Amino acid sequence: MFGSLRMVVAGAEKLKPEIRRSFKEKFGIDILEGYGTTETSPVVSCNMPNALDLDTMKVIVCNKEGSVGQPIPGTIIKIVDPDSLESLSANEDGLILVGGSQVMKGYLNDPEKTKEVIVELGGVRYYKTGDKGHIDEDGFLSIVDRYSRFAKIGGEMISLGQVETLIDKIFGDEISSVVVAIEDEKKGEQIALLYNGQLSSQDVQKRIKESTMIPLMQPSFSFYVEDLPKLASGKTDFKKAKEMAVSHLSIENNKRDN
Repeated sequence: MFGSLRMVVAGAEKLKPEIRRSFKEKFGIDILEGYGTTETSPVVSCNMPNALDLDTMKVIVCNKEGSVGQPIPGTIIKIVDPDSLESLSANEDGLILVGGSQVMKGYLNDPEKTKEVIVELGGVRYYKTGDKGHIDEDGFLSIVDRYSRFAKIGGEMISLGQVETLIDKIFGDEISSVVVAIEDEKKGEQIALLYNGQLSSQDVQKRIKESTMIPLMQPSFSFYVEDLPKLASGKTDFKKAKEMAVSHLSIENNKRDN
């Protein structure tokens, strides 16, 4: 069924390495990862198949695994400090800005929200994506996480996306999970894990503690749920997940108090 396809491109969510590998093993086709947002109509960058320069017989690298590729023609990507909007150096993580003809004019009937995400620098209109990432010396963009998906624990910023990646490595297909940050009076925030699978909460916590994951990144709580919350698009509903985690924690605290 896939034999006639020239390219397969994944977007919307970060492509997991195990999916990339299993797709290649089963169908013999590489998945190329790309990136975009609704506000950029919707493509920003994309990996492409490597090419051969016939004059020099050297391979032109157009695909770097783990990145979301280079900007599409006519697109400018800047990595800036999220507060000062000062440009950052290659391989330095910061806020991803996107400029180009595909950037939206604005949100319909919402000039205030538009003003929050559109900025003009050097005569170019940029969209503030809210994503954290960097561009390497070859112009390939890599995304670390959403700025909203960080937990601040004891003054340290912890990427929730990275925590989820480590959880996947520990459990594989045994559980499906999502992690969220919830408020904590002493530490600022704590990490809570929502999961679906056959393991008990105690077993999940035990496996995590016995793993090589550094203590600061380990979820403080694990809650079993029947279904992980999803948006209509199929993406994880992080807002609902946080509400569920807070509700489960409240129930546990009430049981403990009684």
